[in-house]
Amino acid sequence: MADTDPQPGKMNIRAKKAGIALQIQKKMEEGYDREEGLGTPSRIVEWLNQILPAVHRPCPDTKWRTIHFYLKDGVALCRLINILRQAVGMSAVKFSKNAATPFVAMENIESFNRAAHEYGLPETDLFQSVDLYEGHRGPLLNVINCLNRLGTVANDKGFSPRYNPPEPPKNCY
Repeated sequence: MADTDPQPGKMNIRAKKAGIALQIQKKMEEGYDREEGLGTPSRIVEWLNQILPAVHRPCPDTKWRTIHFYLKDGVALCRLINILRQAVGMSAVKFSKNAATPFVAMENIESFNRAAHEYGLPETDLFQSVDLYEGHRGPLLNVINCLNRLGTVANDKGFSPRYNPPEPPKNCY
């Protein structure tokens, strides 16, 4: 699916990417497609839906746009990291449960990133708030990679329900 119209009905005021920026975007989209082929987004949604139903509505499907809209305000992410942190005796992070503006949503995403790093996620596995907030398939790869890695860190800490990461492709070495 092309990533040319991230939000139907909204006017696109940015110039189309060209040159190296276009090449990077295509590489990231290919990376997302590869992870989708491995089932990574599906496994992440399954894990989130096992953990969050008592505190947050479930993610209705595994399409990239749905995942984006589900996570975009940072509320589900903050609720997730609070559950993981509290399971190991760490304090919950504060966040805005009503992220009505882009600024508040990005603050929530940054709160998640800080808390995930404190939980044990390496800084290199975090993502920029814009990767999630702007809603493009390519940069969403960074969010998927972060949550995939967070799931394995949670597994290492004995969290249940366990995250079931996809098997790496056989030809990756």
